[in-house]
Amino acid sequence: MPVTRPYRRTCRQFVDGSYGRGDQPKYIRDARFAEAPEHYIRAFLLLQQDLQRLFEYIEPADRNLSTYSFRTHELLLRSCVEVEANCKAILLENGYGRGSDLTMVDYKKLDATHRLSSYEVIAPVWYGARGRRRPFENWRSGGSLPWYTAYNDTKHDRHSAFERATFEHVVDAMCGLVAVLAAQFYCHDFGPLTFLIVPKRRADGSEVAIGDYFRVVFPTDWPTELRYEFVWELLERESDPFQQLTF
Repeated sequence: MPVTRPYRRTCRQFVDGSYGRGDQPKYIRDARFAEAPEHYIRAFLLLQQDLQRLFEYIEPADRNLSTYSFRTHELLLRSCVEVEANCKAILLENGYGRGSDLTMVDYKKLDATHRLSSYEVIAPVWYGARGRRRPFENWRSGGSLPWYTAYNDTKHDRHSAFERATFEHVVDAMCGLVAVLAAQFYCHDFGPLTFLIVPKRRADGSEVAIGDYFRVVFPTDWPTELRYEFVWELLERESDPFQQLTF
């Protein structure tokens, strides 16, 4: 049986295969769905601006993936901090019982609830074959995330691990953040025009992500029993139309 009540901070495919057909995504804009979503999106938009500024000096291309500098180090740290902040918010707002001192062991639980390893993020301008990224793909096989490992290494020992703060890890971390935001808020930035235009899916299956720069391919492999199936116009009248995830 499909899920008949949406989970907090959780965007999922509906039984009909869509994510945003008609009035379905209105649940995301409800004030009870997430605490201060604008706070997390603003932080991402600032990071995206800084990444685009970095592209003025490092061309987004396969041959530049191993480049590293203090600028790439800075963006890697900031991007991963935002990934952590979003993952933590999802867990805590869904009643996760391990307190606030969380690690990647805890965040990895979100692959089951948000299907992060199935997200693909596309850089719109890229020279080479590496412009399509699956930042959480290693979670499928139980592995670690290279970009997050690099973040930890360079955070705790910058001198010895500085060369691990590569352009590739920065792009992967940013794509990871795009995926985590999409897994919560679909393509909505909570601006005044959010629901006037429903994003159109391109021929490659992608939709324009939050921030109008990256494109994201949403998971289509949700089992039917984990997909949403509800009429939001009926649920929204309730005092609390949302439920909490079980981890």
